[in-house]
Amino acid sequence: MKTTVVRRMRFSAGHRLHKPELSDRENFELYGPCSNAAGHGHNYELEIHITGEVDKETGYVVDLKKLKEIIELNIISKLDHKNLNEDVEFMKGIVPTTENLAQKIFSILDAEIGGNKLTRVVLRETENNRVEVSR
Repeated sequence: MKTTVVRRMRFSAGHRLHKPELSDRENFELYGPCSNAAGHGHNYELEIHITGEVDKETGYVVDLKKLKEIIELNIISKLDHKNLNEDVEFMKGIVPTTENLAQKIFSILDAEIGGNKLTRVVLRETENNRVEVSR
């Protein structure tokens, strides 16, 4: 029987949606006010879904303390109170849409956790908007 454990964490970050090769007018047509040169920010909510068998010895699918440490080290510490366009190495050269950010988070955590246990990443940008990346 498979069981899914979900860890939720939060971070705040700013970004500007734009493509440098486009003019300001073209960026506005593509991204609207999110292309404003001053940028804007969000209080993101991140959910990490780990699926697997419950270990008979520990009773865990995953040790939540270890999972939290992995997420803190590889994601939260790199994103919290940062400018996604300028300060985050793994987002360099990528338009920092929520879709792109969620995919990068999935890839990074999947490599760290291993074993195909990471089954979904949910990233909420606003109360009304969220992105889900799943295996």
